[in-house]
Amino acid sequence: MTDATGAEPGNVGHAASNLKQRVVSAIVLIAVVLALTWAGGIWYRLLCAVIAGAVFYEWSVMTAKEPGGVHGALLWCLMAIVLAALVFGASAVVMIGVIVAAIVVGAGHAAFAGGGFWPVAGLAYAGLSGLSLSLVRGDDSSGFAATLFLFAIVWSTDILAYFVGKAVGGPKLAPSISPGKTWSGAIGGTVAGIAAGLIAAMYGGAALGIAVMCLFALVLSVISQIGDLFESSLKRRFAIKDSSKLIPGHGGVMDRVDGLVAAAFGMWLIGGVVAGLETPAHAFF
Repeated sequence: MTDATGAEPGNVGHAASNLKQRVVSAIVLIAVVLALTWAGGIWYRLLCAVIAGAVFYEWSVMTAKEPGGVHGALLWCLMAIVLAALVFGASAVVMIGVIVAAIVVGAGHAAFAGGGFWPVAGLAYAGLSGLSLSLVRGDDSSGFAATLFLFAIVWSTDILAYFVGKAVGGPKLAPSISPGKTWSGAIGGTVAGIAAGLIAAMYGGAALGIAVMCLFALVLSVISQIGDLFESSLKRRFAIKDSSKLIPGHGGVMDRVDGLVAAAFGMWLIGGVVAGLETPAHAFF
């Protein structure tokens, strides 16, 4: 038996329950993230470390031929050093040095003792994700405004891309990577990201003009969608649906932050070129 829409009643109930679970999880996560972002300092760096650690865990589970073992233990020891440097507020130069050293040691062990290079790449992905998020926030009001600007763009892009894509449909964006994504969703998400970014920029006291901030919002929105596609391609390569089941209704942490960490990395690089790697937010606010 189906309802008026042609859907099985059981499936409709399951979909409604899953949507409710997703909404509740999203509200809780957003509240926690915003509270820790406002607090700043070690509290926000702890959040970045948790995100980076969870990302590395999911990456390792996805890509390791044989999870665990000596190679896996070594990589976790190296990641622990990266996370410690992040939590204790190491400078950008030190953080980059620690991440590079971890990659070199991990790659060397993979070359001589086996274990594969994909898990080693997770050190770079997770480490740079945590570093970028942390340095964009920094410890001042400019970092807080820049981080809210980043959140507004990425979250609006993600949400509207989903709903516009569902409502409008049309040609697929990258069917071989993520069959569900459409050009209409990508465009709708980008427009929403620019609008949300502009609002956040105006209320945050942006140091640049509206046109320039709109351009930055456009670039970061596109980067966030590229980050989403990158993670989709990774999951397709290793034949999995979700990076994990850590977040009820949402899958894994990587599934939620793929666009955010890519955009944060882009923002850190852009801001770093203009205002320095330690204070990238000063290029925007």
